[in-house]
Amino acid sequence: MKQGKVDVLLGLQWGDEGKGKVVDVLTPKYDVVARFQGGPNAGHTLEFNGEKYVLRSIPSGIFQGGKVNIIGNGVVLAPDLFMEEAKALEASGHPLKERLHISKKAHLIMPTHRVLDAAYEAQKGKNKVGTTGKGIGPTYTDKVSRTGLRVGDILENFPEKYAAAKARHEAILKSLNFDYDITEVEKKWLEGIEYLRQFPIVDSEHEINQILRSGKSVLCEGAQGTMLDVDFGSYPFVTSSNTICAGACTGLGIGPNKIGEVFGIMKAYCTRVGAGPFPTELFDETGKKIRDLGHEYGAVTGRERRCGWIDLVALRYSIMVNGVTQLIMMKSDVLDGFDTIKACTSYKVNGVETRDFPYNIEEGIEPVYQELPGWKTDMTKFTCECQFPKQFSDYIKFLEKELETPITIISIGPDREQTIVRDIKH
Repeated sequence: MKQGKVDVLLGLQWGDEGKGKVVDVLTPKYDVVARFQGGPNAGHTLEFNGEKYVLRSIPSGIFQGGKVNIIGNGVVLAPDLFMEEAKALEASGHPLKERLHISKKAHLIMPTHRVLDAAYEAQKGKNKVGTTGKGIGPTYTDKVSRTGLRVGDILENFPEKYAAAKARHEAILKSLNFDYDITEVEKKWLEGIEYLRQFPIVDSEHEINQILRSGKSVLCEGAQGTMLDVDFGSYPFVTSSNTICAGACTGLGIGPNKIGEVFGIMKAYCTRVGAGPFPTELFDETGKKIRDLGHEYGAVTGRERRCGWIDLVALRYSIMVNGVTQLIMMKSDVLDGFDTIKACTSYKVNGVETRDFPYNIEEGIEPVYQELPGWKTDMTKFTCECQFPKQFSDYIKFLEKELETPITIISIGPDREQTIVRDIKH
C-alpha cells in the first residue's frame, strides 16, 4: 500500500502571514491536520460565512467535516485558554470532542509559568524580548530542563505532580521578589484540566504514523514564523520552539522521509510584532498605510504590527532552511493602491553588500531596494490569474526569479473564496 505523506505549511516571515486561512483552504485535500509546535501566543484568524474565528491552540482543520485534528507533542498547552477556545467553537456547532486528539507528550503551561514570564521580562528592563506573557518561554525551559508537566500526567497522580512543579516555581518567584496572585487563574486552570480529560489523549506519534501507513495524508501547520525560530530566527527576539520544517518531525514524531510538499507562506510585504530587529520596517506614512489597509493588529493581543516592504534576503534564507517547494503569497490586495512597490533584494552590512542573511541583523544593516511599478487595480473580486494586471504578473515573476521557488497560491482578501490557485507545473 502507498504510504501517506506529510505536507507542511509554514510562515516564512515573523509570523502573522495568514496561515490559518490557507490551512482552511487546503484542508479539504487532507485526512488529518496537525499542529506541531508553539502555544496560545499565536492566533490564526479565519473568516467564512460572515463569521470570524480566532484559533490559538486548535488546528485550523477543525472546521472541515469529519477530519481528525491532532495537537502534537511539540505544542505547549494552557488548559484554561484551551477550554475557553474549545467551548466557543463547540457553541458555534463544531463537535470538537470527536475530532480533536491531544498528544500525551504535549507540555502543560501552568499559571506560574505566566507569572515567571512576566517576572523575567520585568527583570530585563529595556532589553525586553516583547513576549505575549502567555508563559510559553518558561514552559519550554521546563521541558528542556526535564522538569515539565505533560498532558499525560493528568491521567495519574496529578495533584502531587502539580504541587511539586508549582512549589519549584514559587521558590524562583520568591527569589525574584515578584508579587503575584494566581488564585482565580488557578481555579480556572484546574477546571481546564478536568475539561481536557474529556478529549482523546493519545500517543500521537503512533497515531500519526499509523495514519500514514494506511495511505492517508496529513497537513502540518506551524505557528509563528521562520524568523522567530529559536535556532534560525533573529535571536534572542524569537519564540522558544523550532518553527521551521524540521520542527514538524520532532513535534509530531515523524521521519524526514515522510515529508512531502513544504508550503511556505509570505505576505506581499512584511510585518513584525513585538521587539526585535526588522531591516525593512517603514516608520513613515507608507508603513501606516500598509498597517491600516492590511488591518495589521495582533489576532490575540490586538497589538499594532510593525510594517515594511518585502524582505527577499530573509525570505531566501527561510526557503533554504525549510526546504520550501511552493510559495503562497497573502495580502496582495493590500498593495493594490500603491504607485510603486519596493522589494529588498540585498543588505548592505557595514557598507558591504550581501544577499545572504547575516548572523546579526540588529545594527549596521541597510536594505537595498528594487522599485517596481504598482498595479493600481482592485483585485479583491478576481477569480482567476488571467485577470491579473500586467504589473502584478510582473511582480510575481520578479519574486519567483529572486526566490527560485514557484508561487502557486495567491490570496487577494480575507475570505476563503478570495484565493487564486495558479496553474503551475512544478
